[in-house]
Amino acid sequence: MYIRPVAPTDIDALCTMAKNSGVGVTTLPDNRQKMQAKLDKAVASFKKELPEKDRLYLFAMIDPASDEIAGICALEASIGHDDIWYNYHVGKTVHASKDIGVHKITKTLYLSNDLTGSSEICTLFLMPDFRKNQNGQLLSKSRYMFLAEFQELFDRDIIAEMRGFSDEQGHSPVWESLGRHFFQMEFSDADYLTGLGNKAFIAELMPKFPIYVPMLSKNAQEAIGKVHPDTEPALSMLKAEGFDFNGYVDIFDGGPTVTARIANIRAVKESNVYTVAVQDETPTPDLTRKDGLSLVSNRRFEDYRVSLINTAAIDGTTLHLSTAQASDLQVTAGDSVRAVALRPRRPSDD
Repeated sequence: MYIRPVAPTDIDALCTMAKNSGVGVTTLPDNRQKMQAKLDKAVASFKKELPEKDRLYLFAMIDPASDEIAGICALEASIGHDDIWYNYHVGKTVHASKDIGVHKITKTLYLSNDLTGSSEICTLFLMPDFRKNQNGQLLSKSRYMFLAEFQELFDRDIIAEMRGFSDEQGHSPVWESLGRHFFQMEFSDADYLTGLGNKAFIAELMPKFPIYVPMLSKNAQEAIGKVHPDTEPALSMLKAEGFDFNGYVDIFDGGPTVTARIANIRAVKESNVYTVAVQDETPTPDLTRKDGLSLVSNRRFEDYRVSLINTAAIDGTTLHLSTAQASDLQVTAGDSVRAVALRPRRPSDD
């Protein structure tokens, strides 16, 4: 499997991804017109036809055996310019009275636009049949190699909004206890409208004053900052790379936002540049194992590629690729590539 930028011919595959992504993935609306606009924006971004702050870098995971698109992921250069970016900031309000001996700290939610201008990791989706052989790791972390190579195109900090908790029927406790009182619609409808970019209704209907969390249902209180079960592996990967909760949650489902300084992301900080050597045979990556694998990128912009190799293929400053691997990465002998271990080292590895 390898990663490449999306191409104009990928629209049908993107629409299939959007249809399968379900409620809560607002960056993948099940609407062909919107997905076509997203694809067009990404293609223009890789051609450098848009200002840097307006760019969307959308990547596809390709199965070379069938040329099928197995998944997609994206990077937003800067959020909140084309439309208003809303979050709740999780804060505290203190009520105290010495006379009666009361000191009460109450958790609150403040409607906020504080994250405007941040870069964002977003739009991660892998088709169910391909959720194996480290494909999720490759798809998610391939973006770090792009960040490592082109840090100047992004903000100093980058965020990731995580899908909030909802039950098997798609009901969000936060929505049922909070959003439903201000929006006379289902969670899925509000989520869909947001994905289409129709956010004016948020400013028009959401309360401007802080929400006192204890006034919400017990289930809603417990769901604030909690991710959907399907999102837990993605959150674990982000935390392992240096991301952490930044105190902001989604206004609809209460999903957490995590952030990291790009230069401090593990895969960015530990990546190194190597010179390519091409030979007929190289150590074959064992994709059933969780160690011994490395990400490798071709360091290019418009023709960006990332794949997985066996770490044993790295020898000093040289990285050995088979003819097939070099073809997937579109590199030849003597080219430079960037590589990093797929997973962080554990103390037991020393």
